[in-house]
Amino acid sequence: MKLISWNVNGLRACVQKGFLTYFHEVDADIFCIQESKLQEGQITLDLPGYFQYWNYAAKKGYSGTAIFTKKEPLSVHYGIGIPQHDQEGRVITLEYDTFFFVTVYTPNSQSELARLSYRMEWEDAFLSYLKGLEKTKPVIFCGDLNVAHQEIDLKNPKTNRKNAGFTDEERAKFTRLTKSGFIDTYRYFYPDTEGVYSWWSYRFHAREKNAGWRIDYFCVSEALKDRLQDATIHTEVFGSDHCPVELTISL
Repeated sequence: MKLISWNVNGLRACVQKGFLTYFHEVDADIFCIQESKLQEGQITLDLPGYFQYWNYAAKKGYSGTAIFTKKEPLSVHYGIGIPQHDQEGRVITLEYDTFFFVTVYTPNSQSELARLSYRMEWEDAFLSYLKGLEKTKPVIFCGDLNVAHQEIDLKNPKTNRKNAGFTDEERAKFTRLTKSGFIDTYRYFYPDTEGVYSWWSYRFHAREKNAGWRIDYFCVSEALKDRLQDATIHTEVFGSDHCPVELTISL
């Protein structure tokens, strides 16, 4: 199976920059987006052969996720079942015969870490949600997790040490995630690869200079380790300040 995740940072804008061309070329079995930034009825995508599932934020033009899948799931669940965390359209879960598939757009801690304390609450609740699913069957989850885990995962670790996405607190939560039995699939295949990122600021010609961060992930339950085939970060694809990430897995 070919799985794709992409933070499109505004789907309507991304469609104007070639989203549909890429979508059809890549021919993924499951294709997820984060940060759709729209409400129901604001866009209609003609995607023959795909079932579409959308989760919208209550706040207009903010956050939002979607999954497009060739195979109809057994069930679909929106959010993580906690009202305070389910107002921003951040999570969609599809249930299949042998696994759960989750896409997530993790809250950003924001400038001056204004939302870091909320982010910590979210991290605990989301991990608890994933472990709950795992009691039934293995989990694949993907999306913009808004954290660069290690220094290797961003261009300028020293100057970003206390910035949103690279605080000690956020990194520790990701470490806990991996220690709880989830595999960061890109690092599983490429533990020492440097200079491959999935997000670049629109400022300071960051993408031209490859001054980026790896904050978009595919993670899987340990039980799926032997089924992993490859993980890819498509730095050649434009249309957003993020690029798509891919997982190929035998399911």
